[in-house]
Amino acid sequence: MKLIGLALLTVLFASGAFAQTKRPRITGVAHIALYVKDMDKARSYYREILGFSEPYDLKNADGTLSMTFFKVNERQYIELFPEKSPNTDRLNHISVETDDIEGMRRYLAEQGIAVPPKTNLARIRNKSFNVKDPDGHTVEFVEYQPDGWTVREKGKHLPQGVSSRMLHVGILVGALGPAMKFYGDVLGFSELWRGSRDEKVLNWVNMKVPDGEDYIEFMLYQDLPGETKRGTQHHICLAVPDMKQALAAIEALPARKSYTLPLEIRTGINRKRQMNLFDPDGTRTELMELHTVDGTPTPSSKAPPPR
Repeated sequence: MKLIGLALLTVLFASGAFAQTKRPRITGVAHIALYVKDMDKARSYYREILGFSEPYDLKNADGTLSMTFFKVNERQYIELFPEKSPNTDRLNHISVETDDIEGMRRYLAEQGIAVPPKTNLARIRNKSFNVKDPDGHTVEFVEYQPDGWTVREKGKHLPQGVSSRMLHVGILVGALGPAMKFYGDVLGFSELWRGSRDEKVLNWVNMKVPDGEDYIEFMLYQDLPGETKRGTQHHICLAVPDMKQALAAIEALPARKSYTLPLEIRTGINRKRQMNLFDPDGTRTELMELHTVDGTPTPSSKAPPPR
């Protein structure tokens, strides 16, 4: 009987019955999805100030707008949704790209993450599913399909503005430990840098996708702001090669006359030149150079997290 049992176990292991699913690749930040109050004003900002094209949108059954898409590059988009409630969190979800959507769903299930029973074929023909991170943010995993609209628009609607790369998205994080376990231990993100304003408490942690160069920035809080106070906190970071040239290009835009907020180049805590813009709902667009002002990497902060 023992020999039979051992033989059965050998067969099971050889067949992969007990094998754990290997985590599929996560190649980058695919998009950020935001709620907006006035779609016409928001469209004007993302199109006329940032220079992104709007290749397609989706309608509800009654013909009203469900959502629209602004193309940052061939694999990155900004999605805009009409708000559901005024003065609430502007973040709908963030999305990361994988090369095996079903494998990712199985992998996360094995890691104890609540996942849907199957992947979804979206209306734009890409496959996806959503999970919640420890802070309650919706994280979408997406796999672009050969017949999906993302691939269909390849080579079209390319940006005409100051940037063609979404370097990172910024999200609010309460307790750092659970976020590190989810994004680091489970998803395989690696830490790039930690920053703090005064070295007394940690303010930011940058986490890079395991199979690409994009990253997610944790913005740390002792107590997370209430939902009605988060409108300007989540943000998009767009990479620019030269901040002075980016400023000059925006200043020369016809739409600059209607954008009444000041534009100012600053050097961030990470010693990279930055400039902030804000969409009509207050969501921040951070323009940032890829390198520090002197080319020397900025050391990570050793300050403790808020909690």
